Amino acid sequence: MAAGLQMLGAALGTLGWLGVIVACTLPLWRVTAFIGNNIVTAQVMWEGLWMSCVVQSTGQMQCKIFDSMLALPSDLQASRAILIIALLIAVVAIVANVAGGEYTNCLAEDATAKARVATGAGVVFLIAGILSLVPPSWVAHVVIMDFYNPLVAQAQKRELGAAIFICWGAAVLQVIGGGLLCTSCPPTLRARAGLYKPASQTRDRSSYV
Repeated sequence: MAAGLQMLGAALGTLGWLGVIVACTLPLWRVTAFIGNNIVTAQVMWEGLWMSCVVQSTGQMQCKIFDSMLALPSDLQASRAILIIALLIAVVAIVANVAGGEYTNCLAEDATAKARVATGAGVVFLIAGILSLVPPSWVAHVVIMDFYNPLVAQAQKRELGAAIFICWGAAVLQVIGGGLLCTSCPPTLRARAGLYKPASQTRDRSSYV
């Protein structure tokens, strides 16, 4: 049962990690909002963390990598940094899960250490998932605020892109996977071994007679 939960948690966590990679690379965090005079437009703007793309009405698409990080809005700058950190943390969780999983032979001679490593992998997956929730939520907040801001020109208004929803879903998968790893039945204190039994301090009463 524990091995099955660990395998499911590892699969969900790894799938979430891959989803964050996809969301991080897609230029679909912000897309042109079709409102007002933008309903009929000759081009559609896509904006991501690393590049922006222009899709013409003919179907031709041109993408350009951002030349300077400082030219990006603060929410996209922070999203870059947070997602990179989250991805690196998730790599640590994946490696720890391989070492601590009951379905592998790593640390097989020490059940206690194996259980602790597996639980640690779950905690790290939880941290990575929570961090991965921050960038899409932050960018979505900025997009929504600008969309309803009357001071922002209609041509500058954007809508939520597919990458935001992908990142949300991937982060949730990591959180669920980490939760499953944390709750996957570690050995009880009794099963962990009678590691140490103190020497008996009782003495033969007959010696006092």
